[in-house]
Amino acid sequence: MNDTNNFKEKINYDKENIEEKIENDLDMAKLKEELRKSFSEYNTTMRFLASDAPIETLCLPSSLEKILLDQGFLRIYDLFDIDLVKVKGLGVVRIKQLTTCLDKFFSML
Repeated sequence: MNDTNNFKEKINYDKENIEEKIENDLDMAKLKEELRKSFSEYNTTMRFLASDAPIETLCLPSSLEKILLDQGFLRIYDLFDIDLVKVKGLGVVRIKQLTTCLDKFFSML
């Protein structure tokens, strides 16, 4: 009888441990998802804040920088949502230089 009681107690103990582990795993998964979402929102916010930096931050060639400044692009975010092909003075080479510098800038964030 004593062995049977011990066995039943062990099963109940194991069952409680398994249920607790499952609850902990679910809580951890939920926490990980919330953390991932928070970091994603933080990353987006930081990119927008960083894009408020002056054009000079991109370390562009002086001729390219001058073209952008003359066209009124004073901040990095001014370059968002524009058609670079329509910017006077920008050709294929300068657009590639600009996009390369923008890629480097945003990859550092």
